[in-house]
Amino acid sequence: MNFIWYILIGLVAGSVAGKLTQGKGFGFWVDLVVGIIGGVLGGWLFGLMGIWVESGSIVGNLVSSTVGAIVLLAVVSLFRKR
Repeated sequence: MNFIWYILIGLVAGSVAGKLTQGKGFGFWVDLVVGIIGGVLGGWLFGLMGIWVESGSIVGNLVSSTVGAIVLLAVVSLFRKR
């Protein structure tokens, strides 16, 4: 059941990050992947900064996933052809 929550949080985080960084997302599936990878990246970045998100907190996980997805999209946009 936790896996379904990670997918839902990843989808929302990827969608929010896509809207914040470019004004539009990359599409449903790419937003999902970016959100899930962003969740891992966000958790790692928050850990480096000493910010610990409670594992059961949906809002905390959403925030860290969104921050990670924004960072990931910023890096991807550096390598993306215009």
